[in-house]
Amino acid sequence: MLYRTNPKNGVELSRLGFGCMRLPGSPAQREELITSAVNAGINYFDTAYLYPGSEAALGAILKKNDLRAKVFIADKLPHAKCKEPGDIEKLFAESLKRLQTDYIDYYLIHNMGSADIWERLEGLGIREWIADKKEKGIIKQIGFSFHGKAVNFEPLLDAYDWDFCQIQYNYMNENYQAGTAGLKAIHEKGMAAVIMEPLLGGRLAKDLPKAAMELFDKAAPGRTPAAWGLKWLWDKPEVTVVLSGMNAMAQLRENIGIADETPVGSLTEEERGVYRQAYTAVSEAYKVPCTGCNYCMPCPYGVNIPGCFSGYNMSYVLGYFSGVQAYVNSVMGLGSKSGGGGAGKCTQCGACLPKCPQNIEIPDRLKEVRKRMEPAPVRVALAVIRKFLG
Repeated sequence: MLYRTNPKNGVELSRLGFGCMRLPGSPAQREELITSAVNAGINYFDTAYLYPGSEAALGAILKKNDLRAKVFIADKLPHAKCKEPGDIEKLFAESLKRLQTDYIDYYLIHNMGSADIWERLEGLGIREWIADKKEKGIIKQIGFSFHGKAVNFEPLLDAYDWDFCQIQYNYMNENYQAGTAGLKAIHEKGMAAVIMEPLLGGRLAKDLPKAAMELFDKAAPGRTPAAWGLKWLWDKPEVTVVLSGMNAMAQLRENIGIADETPVGSLTEEERGVYRQAYTAVSEAYKVPCTGCNYCMPCPYGVNIPGCFSGYNMSYVLGYFSGVQAYVNSVMGLGSKSGGGGAGKCTQCGACLPKCPQNIEIPDRLKEVRKRMEPAPVRVALAVIRKFLG
């Protein structure tokens, strides 16, 4: 495993980090993955208070296998749950309990979109709280994860003396959210840069448009789309850690291999040109930049928002029939008396809007989904099938 130095404290971090948002369901699988990752040299594990079951699973595995001292845990404070000064400590204490540890190596304010959020937390005493925790060694490094408009990034970066920052970044997002300009700003401040969504929730590893696949295959036969995505990041000197949400041993082995064979500056000019062409191909195919993170869920009216966007995008990437088939199977709920969670159930209430890290105008985009994926013939056919099935 290759490592990169955290410029803030001189600690060596594995350039491949383990994202624990989408751990597999089986306890045995989770344990095998995490212990194998540690044995392979991965020492950065990212979780969050809001990831269902993630903190507890990670903590139990590290405790059982006596691995806590070998890894750095990154965890996150859900700022929206902080209403009163005591809430910060209460949420942090619960995370420590779940993780079965008495300190956090890398603690982030989760899903920050602007300096206004930080100012609100300052009113709850977070500056003093952080200073106390760092003085006692209970928090080693403090940072934030960013999901917001580019114009809001640098004011937030300047609002506090952060140690590190986590941003969404990949070859499709050079000019999205923090983007390349944000990555360079982090580097100029002498901070560690942690990358999330390197493959856009898996979209850049599977179900790529045919045109993009052909470009990659022609340029480097046998190199997987995931390898193309990760190499683009590890080529950059400003990137410290790239998080990957690995949920299978094959993914873990592949990603470790890619990390080991991609030093900084290893891409050729020809390869850089392929990325630019692939960007155009993917942009034309994927209509909604949803990563399937599920932060928008549950919808108060039962709409399966990520499922709607997945089927909609698939209808452009793999063809209309394949998209509608996937949409009906996963969203419309043939076996459900309620009619499932299709876009047609959206009431435009807007409850999902402040929750979306991608800043997608969800209600408006669901109108587009309904128009394409739920035309009258499809609705009539589903009604007949449901009646037949009782």
